[in-house]
Amino acid sequence: MHKNLIDYQSLIIVMKNFFKIFFASLLALIIFFVGFFFIFAGIASQDSEVKISENSFLEIKLNRPIVEMTSEDPFAEFSQALTNEPTPISLKDILESIEHAKTDEKIKGIYLDAPFVLAGFAQMEEIRNALINFKESGKPVLAYAEAFTETGYYVASVADNIVLNPAGMLDMSGLSSEVTFFKGTLEKLKVEPQIFRVGTFKSAVEPFIRKDMSEASKEQISVLLNSVYGVFIENIAKSRGIDAKELRAISDQLKVRTTEDALNFKLVTQLGYYDEVLTKMREIAGLGEDAKIPVASVKKYSKSFVADKYNSNRIAVIVAEGNIVSGKGGDGAIGSDVFAKEIRKARLDDKIKAIVLRINSPGGSALASDVMWREVKLAKKVKPVIASMSSVAASGGYYMAMACDTIVAQPNTITGSIGIFAIIPDLSKFMDTKLGITFDRVSTGEYSDLYTVTRSLNEAEKRIIQNSVERGYEDFTSKAAEGRNMQIDELLAVASGRVWSGIEAKDNGLVDVLGGFDDAVNIAANSAGLEEGDYMKVYYPEKKPFIQQLLNEMGSSAKILHKKYTYGEMAKHVEELEYLMENKGLQTRMPFDLEIK
Repeated sequence: MHKNLIDYQSLIIVMKNFFKIFFASLLALIIFFVGFFFIFAGIASQDSEVKISENSFLEIKLNRPIVEMTSEDPFAEFSQALTNEPTPISLKDILESIEHAKTDEKIKGIYLDAPFVLAGFAQMEEIRNALINFKESGKPVLAYAEAFTETGYYVASVADNIVLNPAGMLDMSGLSSEVTFFKGTLEKLKVEPQIFRVGTFKSAVEPFIRKDMSEASKEQISVLLNSVYGVFIENIAKSRGIDAKELRAISDQLKVRTTEDALNFKLVTQLGYYDEVLTKMREIAGLGEDAKIPVASVKKYSKSFVADKYNSNRIAVIVAEGNIVSGKGGDGAIGSDVFAKEIRKARLDDKIKAIVLRINSPGGSALASDVMWREVKLAKKVKPVIASMSSVAASGGYYMAMACDTIVAQPNTITGSIGIFAIIPDLSKFMDTKLGITFDRVSTGEYSDLYTVTRSLNEAEKRIIQNSVERGYEDFTSKAAEGRNMQIDELLAVASGRVWSGIEAKDNGLVDVLGGFDDAVNIAANSAGLEEGDYMKVYYPEKKPFIQQLLNEMGSSAKILHKKYTYGEMAKHVEELEYLMENKGLQTRMPFDLEIK
């Protein structure tokens, strides 16, 4: 009987391993064939001309992640089908499409599908401003949703016609921010995070050592949210012709509780259904009843035109988006090697007359930030370098900008966070009690294994690392003061790791101009002595060849699929813990992962 049980258990183990190998091989085979399909489909479609029909509407769908710039991902649709995750859309493509549609006779108007928007407030600001500019053409913007979140409504509020489903809802309740804390998780795992930091507000480490926000952290989040929401209220009030104080009262007291409330308070122009919106679009386009409405998506429309005509005078737009790391980086990460190379290339290229750094980053490695700062300093000696801050340009993101000639930020950009920290996790108890793994060592010197994670640090070692953090902070603040032409005491008064909105940063001397990407480009052109129409924008990093891109995306998609399949909704929290384990050295990163909703 005992032998039969062992045989049965062995059989189960063998069968489990068989199915694991079988399904893994099947997935690899699918990816292989899909890859070849996309290779041939991609090659075949590269030369095909995209044509836009007469009487078309530009359709802008914003219910997907918005990133600064995308490459053509040949696995996007395949990955989306398996993970049920929406593929990102490029802010660059959205803005260029809106700008081109303004003078395109084939485009009769814009249809905005924005029930919610997965983007930062500064990116939403860029889209809103582009739509306002588009309306100067006399062409209408129509928006429809079954339900509007506050982010979706913020963009839709500029539309001429805002149609809300009668059975839907419109959220106008204010902003909130939630921070996730991992101290309890680390305690259960017997992992001790050893923390080193400078700055009252440098609370990036709080999720690993606390179960709630410190008073300093609460203070800065409260001030930041109210500043961002102030811009939100002012802009909506202006677009809808409502008094700002009245609109703030509507929000604070949650007066919009039904769709009729939204109509009565003039937040929407009509309660109606999608078919009624289609009827309006046909009227605008001069089409008959039930006629098919030609619609061009941003992805399609952006391929139908060339944004800038060829010109030997060029402004380099170098896009830096994601966490800052040393090396080459990758998806969602700014690699200092790649970024420094692009800056160097633009500096040495005589056709490049000015440089615009488009920054959307919460920071990361202090060393990598300093490597990129050096290249910005060198480029600044040769030609104008302008920083254009997107939704977030904080800590290491600010480090990149502070050496530029001019810093441009949106009023609701999150920036500042001038501070340094380091985390060295002690995994010894976790390895011993959870896995039964222990360690012993022989060293040639007293501090040979200073940065080990397999034992706790002694007091002397902690002092060495803390001194290193303090030197890093001194270096960061002195360079920031130099870049901003401020006395060090002035700079220190607005540092300490505190984050600021764009408005506050300008008031504090950390930002020069409140504006968007186009403003930064215009400043760069003027600084280089270029007139409008006498230059073209070129974007870096450049798109890779199709085959190389295909292979890169294959690996990236496989990683995303694996993490999503393994951890599900907990994947983003797993990434935070991975950050704790993997990121060594000094960090210049935002004091929290700010999630505003």
